[in-house]
Order: sequence, then structure tokens, then C-alpha cells
Amino acid sequence: MQMRTIGYAALAVAAAAAAGAQGRPASSTLLAVPRHAAEVHLANVKQLTFAGDNAEAYWSNDGSKIIFQAKRDGAAADRVYIMNADGSGERMVSSGYGRCTCAFFMKGDREVLFASTEGHSHDAPPPVDRSKGYVWPVYPYYAIYRARIDGTGLTPVIPKKVEPGKPTAYYAEATVSADGKRIVFTSSRDGDIDIYSMDTRGNNVKRLTRTVGYDGGPVLSPDGKMIAWRAWYPQNDAEKREYLDLLAQHLVKPSKMELWVARSDGSQARQVTHTGAANFAPYFTPDGKGLIFSSNLGDPAGRTFELYKVALDGTGLEQVTRGGEFDSFPMFSRDGKKLVWCSNRCGPGRKTNVFVADWVP
Repeated sequence: MQMRTIGYAALAVAAAAAAGAQGRPASSTLLAVPRHAAEVHLANVKQLTFAGDNAEAYWSNDGSKIIFQAKRDGAAADRVYIMNADGSGERMVSSGYGRCTCAFFMKGDREVLFASTEGHSHDAPPPVDRSKGYVWPVYPYYAIYRARIDGTGLTPVIPKKVEPGKPTAYYAEATVSADGKRIVFTSSRDGDIDIYSMDTRGNNVKRLTRTVGYDGGPVLSPDGKMIAWRAWYPQNDAEKREYLDLLAQHLVKPSKMELWVARSDGSQARQVTHTGAANFAPYFTPDGKGLIFSSNLGDPAGRTFELYKVALDGTGLEQVTRGGEFDSFPMFSRDGKKLVWCSNRCGPGRKTNVFVADWVP
């Protein structure tokens, strides 16, 4: 463990010393990252970003590009960026206004999908009030937009009309089916935080979850027949009151979440994990028979998040990463050969960056 820590620190120092104005290494040889010996499913680990805090990095359908969100260069909130699969050619796709999150490629990779608050205000929403503990904001100013990969043609998908200063509901966390026909997303449009599906133009909206509680982060299986998501449901009246009180303030408390799966129409829902931890960011394994996800289940203090994988029936739980601080937002390339995720493993400054690796089944 000590040697691994020293190795990461040395790499971070070398990368910082060789970095240009944007923090990128001067030589591609500095992208290689040592891995923990127990990370047996990962090979040829590489760090792709070196500036700011970066999260939610997802593959294009052809595996040539990655879309992600980042807060950097003095910006007040996250923006959406695209880069090549080797980390080159990085460019901002969003307008630079509002707060952005949860970007994803559309079928054909000529358009992208992401959530933004810019239609309500060019200013970012205020930071969340942490006096209520560790809570996540579910801003009622987010709308889901689509745009060309150069950022032009920005158009709201849902809601279709966005008026400045007028809150609607939370619309975010959208992902697209492999065949490009359906989008699943999270919304508070019916008074709770639930999972929905729609077509790519924002029509034929269908609510997929109905249990009172928090449902979020939906993804579709490779064949489009199943969905997976994270959830927390109140177990008694006191928990329900606290949940609804926070929700009225557009907040949720994600201290405990389990993973669920269902058919893509929301039927036959069943719980996959039973860890009592904060499990989130699920994504289906390439064969569609399991999930890879982030969890703090291995840390009694709940501060360290690693990647794990598990079969859809809840068996075969296995730890994938040993980053030691934060590893999350995993996604397999469509061909199943590579994994992209975000981690704090290298710094400098223990920032969250984007990493890729060859996947070893």
C-alpha cells in the first residue's frame, strides 16, 4: 500500500511539472498510471484529464470520444466537455451558462444530451445548504437538452418550453439506449423523484417507478430490455416525513442507496444489492448479466468509494478498484473492451479526474 501511494504521488508530481497551461502532460508517456495489484480486471490504466474536478465521463457509441462534466478555469459550476478517447482534442460543448450535468451521446454520435439550468438563468444555482447534513440538490431549474457535438443547435427536449426564472421540476440524469430509440431519465415532475422513459424527441413519456422515495441514475441494458437505478425508500413514518420535507426544499439525502433492476417498462422490479451502504452510478456489464457500480460498502466511516461488480441476482459481489479515496461513474465501451470512470487516485491536489483502462473479464 505504501509503495502504491508513493507511486501515485510521484506520477502526480511528474505530471504537474511537465504540464502546460491547462495542466495536460507534455508527453503522452505521462498518461500511464500504476494500478493496485488487486485491480485484476484493469489493464493499461491511463489518466485523461489534469485540470479541475471532472465527473460523469461516458463513451461515444463508436468508442472514439468521451463526454464529461467538469468545473475548472474559475467557473462557478460544471460545464460539459468532449475529448478524444486518448484525452486529446478537449473542447467545451455547453454554452458556459448555468449549471450542467449528466451528458450522454445520442445514437450516431452527432448529437449529445445533457441537463442544464441555463434556460432559467445564465447564473449557476446557489450552492446547497450543508447545514442539513450531506444532501444533494435536485434543482427544479434543470431541463434536458440536446445539441450537436460542436454545441450548436441547443434545444430543450423536456420540458419543451423553458422560461427564465420560472422553476418547473427536476429533469436530469438522462441516458440513451444502445439502439438510440429511448431515453431514461430522473424527474420530480409528479411530486416524487422517479425514473421515466421517453423517445428522443421528448414524447411518449412513461413513469417507470412509483414507490415513495428516491429513484435516480437510470441506465438501460445493452439489449434495451432492462433498466438499473439507485434507490432509497423510507422504512417508517419518520423517514418518510424527513424525505418529503427535504424534497420540498429540492434536496435528497443519499447516505444509503441500493441498486434495483426492472424490465424496461418498469415491471418486475427487484432489489439487487442489500449492503446498507451508499451504492450508486450503476452500469450494466457488457453481457448484460451484471452491474458495475460505486459504493462505500468497504469503509465503515463511509468516506471511501470504490468500484464493485455484482450479478443481477445479487451474487458474486467483487471489488474492482483500489483507488483508496473515490472511484465512480463507470461505463463500459459498447464493445466491452474498455472501461472509463472517474477517480481521485492521482491528483495533483486529489482532484477527480477521468481514467480509462482495458477491461479484463
